[in-house]
Order: sequence, then structure tokens, then C-alpha cells
Amino acid sequence: MRIPPRRQLVLAGVVVVAIISTVLIAGAAKSDPAPTTASWVGSWAMAPTAAAPGTPAVPATATTPATKAVPSVSMDGFSNKTIRMTVHMSVGGSAVRVRLSNEFGTKALTIGHVTVAIPTKSGSGEVVPGTMHEVQFGGLSTASIPRGGDLFSDPVAKPDTDLAVSIWLPAATGPATFHVTGRSTTWIGSGDHSEDISNGGLSTKDPSWYYLTGVDVRNSTAAGTVVVLGDSVSDGFTATVDADHRWPDRLADRLGALPAKDHAPGVLDLGTAGSSLGHDGSEIGVPQLGPSSTARLDNDVFAQTGVRVVIVELSINDIWIFHDGPDQLIAELRQIATQVHEHGLRVYVSTVSPWGGYKPYYTPALDKTRLGVNAYIRSTSDFDGYIDFDTLLRDPETPTQLKPTWNSGDGIHPNDAGYLAMANAVPLKFLLP
Repeated sequence: MRIPPRRQLVLAGVVVVAIISTVLIAGAAKSDPAPTTASWVGSWAMAPTAAAPGTPAVPATATTPATKAVPSVSMDGFSNKTIRMTVHMSVGGSAVRVRLSNEFGTKALTIGHVTVAIPTKSGSGEVVPGTMHEVQFGGLSTASIPRGGDLFSDPVAKPDTDLAVSIWLPAATGPATFHVTGRSTTWIGSGDHSEDISNGGLSTKDPSWYYLTGVDVRNSTAAGTVVVLGDSVSDGFTATVDADHRWPDRLADRLGALPAKDHAPGVLDLGTAGSSLGHDGSEIGVPQLGPSSTARLDNDVFAQTGVRVVIVELSINDIWIFHDGPDQLIAELRQIATQVHEHGLRVYVSTVSPWGGYKPYYTPALDKTRLGVNAYIRSTSDFDGYIDFDTLLRDPETPTQLKPTWNSGDGIHPNDAGYLAMANAVPLKFLLP
């Protein structure tokens, strides 16, 4: 058990293989040693944030104004409730362990019972009979996580598959540590239903993840873990629910198809809707957007199991929400590159994608900042390389806007096809040992 520092976030972005001849990609991968014995590797993770009452659960979009408040179970927390979440594993292994967090809690968090099982399908709330395993903590089925603390479970044997993780919280939790845009259906019910096969006792559907911040696997072939530090583009804000179509998910699928000799790493999506380089969501009254990416580095990047490579996709929220200038954003990107390199990791950065259709927030004056940041990214040696997300996603007829076939409709987020294109375009040499 440990008490982590504050978190930081980063947006992740990427480019399409089908049109790679039109996309400028710079930088060469440094060589990492391939694993020789079984070790723990990050397979799934989420970036937790704090809860707040009377504020929107998601940042503004063209169809969801920032002034629209929604109910927040995260603020009230839970008492004698079971939460069942489905997570999409990026790499398999011989054993699994889960990580729970009380980072943003206001008191100690009591864990009554935790299980893992194979879901019948993503987000179904039902599990395959005979696949249930109890999760223990130091040989005990119950545990307490101090305010601000994390907790790793004991290893549990498992098949190579996605997981349904069920957590029974017997006592009042207070405000929850959670991730607002799960793009996966969470099931909640009164009492201990952690060993239930069906979802009959889990009557409430919820779009967020709670307390579960990581799943690691013991693996003898994977070359560590890739961390994607990004905003809502990496968080899959417009991806189809329960389809695992965020671009980091699709990148993990692509890596998973490689032969074992390539030592493909795990992929962790630490994107958060509304994330910025230098600002906390609390500055605008929406703590669900999380701390700044600089503040998130320690927990959301460096504390991830087996991390070797980082992809940074950020800046757009600093531009349209906070109106920061290019010099400030460039300085913050440089600081991220410096700190990641100080930890001996490789770090790649993506250019900022077009957002000209994001009405009424887009202005040509603000877009000059984006172009200035992109000019820096294409010319700097601060990072190990870059991925030209801008060139990939822009409409050739109107370069300030997303390509229509990849536009989700809000003018700033790609759709499922756009996310797939991004994943297919990531140069695998950046990620492999």
C-alpha cells in the first residue's frame, strides 16, 4: 500500500497507416531489452479524478453545453453497494492483480469483497459460469485503503481475456475516486453481489469507472507498457459504448496480433476528458476533468507497472478553454519531455488535431496557437519523435476541420473509424523493444 502524489494528464494522438505517405513522422525508437523472465506488466488502467456536486459529468461539446448539470453518484459515493465494471485487457498473462485507489477520498475506504471473472460480453454485467475468482489483499478478502492511498491485490490465476471486476463496498465511502467517461457500462446494486453470475441484483447502469485504477498481468514476453497521456480524444469521448473502440484499445488489439517474438507491450489509456497541460478542472469548477497533466505525471505515468514508452497527446483544452499562448504550451510540453526522459523512458508527442468545426468555441485567433504548437512539435528534438495527428485527420478541402468521414459530428472528436485510423497509423517501431 502506498500514498501517491497528485496526478497529471496528457492527451494521446496518432496517424493512419493507409495514408502514411502523406503523414510526416519523425524520430527513431531507442532499443529496449526484451523480457527474459515473467514480470508484471500493465494491461489496463484509468486516470482517476475527484468528484463534485452540481457540475457537468463531462466537458462541453457542441451538443452538450457546459452549463448542463447532471446527477453525480460520484459525489455521494456508495454504502453497501456492489460495483461491477468491465475492462478491456491489452495483454494477457499467467496471473492478474488489481489496483484500487482512494486518491480523492475524504476518509479511509473499506473494501468488503472483490472478484474477477470473464464477462459474457463487454459491459453486459453478466459473467461466464465457472470463471469467478476471489481477489485477496495480503491473504484477506477485506481491506482498508487510507485517504489518498492505493492498494495492490494478491496475484490471481486467470485466462487471457477481458475481465469483469466486482467490488463490494459495505460502508459509506463519501465522495468517490472515479473516471467519468468510461465508455463502458458499469452495473451497481445494493448488497454484496460480487459473486453473482447474473446482473439481476445490479439494477443501476452507470457510465463511469470507480476505484479500480489498474489491472496488471504476469507476462514473460511483453516488453513492458506503453502509457498514453491524453485528453478526451484518447479517452474516446465519442467512441461507441461497450465496444472498446478508443484508439488506444485498437492499438492494443493491433499489437496483440503480433507474434510473441516481437514482445509487444501492454497499452494503458490514461486519457481524461477535459485534460490540459497546465490547468486543473477545479479551476473552472469541474474537478471531474482532473488535475493538470504536469501534476499527473507521477501517478498516471511513472507509477504504472512496467512503463517504458509514453505518448503525449495534449494542448487543445489549454487552447479553447484557457486561451493559453503557444510559448506557455511549448514550455509545458518541454517540461513533460524532460521529466519523462529523467525516468529513463522514451516519449513521443502528437501534433494537435483540427477543431474548426467545434462551434461556437473555435476562432482563427485561437487556432494560431495550435499551429504554433504543431510547428514546434514538427521541429523539436525534445521528444524522441512525433506523430502527425494534424496531417492525418484534417480535411484536405478545409484543413482547419476534421475529415468528414472521421468526424463524430461535434467537430473536435473523431468517430470510431477515425480512432481506428489513428491506431493503425502508430509506428510500431516507436513501441517495440
